[in-house]
Amino acid sequence: MGDAAAGGITWKIMSIAFPVFFTNVFGLSFADAAILMLIARLFDVVTDPLMGSLADRTQSKWGTYRPWLIFGAIPYGLIFALLLFTPDLGPVGKRIYAYTFYLLMMAAYTAVNVPYGSLLGVMTDDDNEKNQFSSYRMVGAYLMGFITLLIFPYVQKWIGGTEAHQYAVIGAVFGGLAALMTMLCGLMTKERIKPKRAEKYDFKQFVDLFKNKPWLYLTATGIFTNFFNGFRYAVAAYLFTYCLGGDVLLTGLSEWIGTIHIGNWNIDPTIIINFTVFMAIGEVTCMIFGGISPAFTKWVGSKRKAFIIAAFICVVTSVMFFFIPMDSAYMWLMILVVILTSMGIGIYSPLLWSMYADVADYATETFGTSSTGLIFSSGTMAQKLGGAISGSLIAALLGWAGLVSSQDMLTGETIVTITNESAVQTMIWCLFSLIPAGIALIMAWLVYRFPIKK
Repeated sequence: MGDAAAGGITWKIMSIAFPVFFTNVFGLSFADAAILMLIARLFDVVTDPLMGSLADRTQSKWGTYRPWLIFGAIPYGLIFALLLFTPDLGPVGKRIYAYTFYLLMMAAYTAVNVPYGSLLGVMTDDDNEKNQFSSYRMVGAYLMGFITLLIFPYVQKWIGGTEAHQYAVIGAVFGGLAALMTMLCGLMTKERIKPKRAEKYDFKQFVDLFKNKPWLYLTATGIFTNFFNGFRYAVAAYLFTYCLGGDVLLTGLSEWIGTIHIGNWNIDPTIIINFTVFMAIGEVTCMIFGGISPAFTKWVGSKRKAFIIAAFICVVTSVMFFFIPMDSAYMWLMILVVILTSMGIGIYSPLLWSMYADVADYATETFGTSSTGLIFSSGTMAQKLGGAISGSLIAALLGWAGLVSSQDMLTGETIVTITNESAVQTMIWCLFSLIPAGIALIMAWLVYRFPIKK
């Protein structure tokens, strides 16, 4: 439930819907959206390690890390809901609102998710169990991510009204669900290992981090894995809107079997593929291969080898996507390539968090005190930094290519115009294919250099 809430609901919506929400619904310019996401994540570079250090020193009857989930859940869900609300304000007021609540959301996410990730280090000291627990995390994240993305357009349609109203209701519903699941995760888990504490707060642990070679390589890897995911998820909505002409209807099934009649119900089996459904197909593939990841790792002999193989799968399939014609007639081929790419993502995602647990153990052995929360906070920091920079770059690059967002001063409506359609389409296609391929290649090299060979 913990990663279903964080990875499957809030982070998934923030990754796939926030860029297009801020520019096409909320009314920020592409430049404003780029700066907003970049500043917020640079803010996280400071807050995430501080939160990890603070969590390491927490002592309560609920444990070291669990109380942050239990008591942070409600503010976490509430702020998420407010962030998806579009206030009736002018351009300056909207900008202030967006910056305020985006920064608050990043702080709330940090306060919950850093301790949540750190639980892996105090629930077991068995390496195989860490791999399994990490796999459970990813299955939860991808299963809930699949559900979230699959139902997203149908929930919008059911809510009705303006897009701003739809996003506001979605924020309230999904924010409440994420809060409930986070709280239950905190209440229903158990910390079994008591960390060796550094009770006095000092900066030595931060200095020790930069002496920790495995941490340096893994943090860089974490940033690039989130670059890879961030580019693909954030650009998916633009890909459908500006390259494929909107939602794609796959009518092959309806032509073959016709309308399905069940009692008084007439069901048209035409499949509607929009950007959330498109990525949801990848989510369910990631879930399946996230579950397979521990067995695959054992079969190839090490986490390092398994990660490198998975990264190369992502390199090859991302390059393949670039050569698919930019035409909705090739949707089945696009779906197939997304499934193949998601196989690689599903294998390496659990390995990353299991490797953070290895780095935390290495740090304790090398420097004498536990810094589990601090180590895992770097994973969360990498996640948010990678997502932020990718989202910021997408907004900046699309604006540079010729996509312009502005607000009608009379009606307050968001107006998006294209000054160079060909350049915008080519940029979007590259952001989904060639650029992620280059990033996956860097991931493979970083893990090849990773010193801990388990």
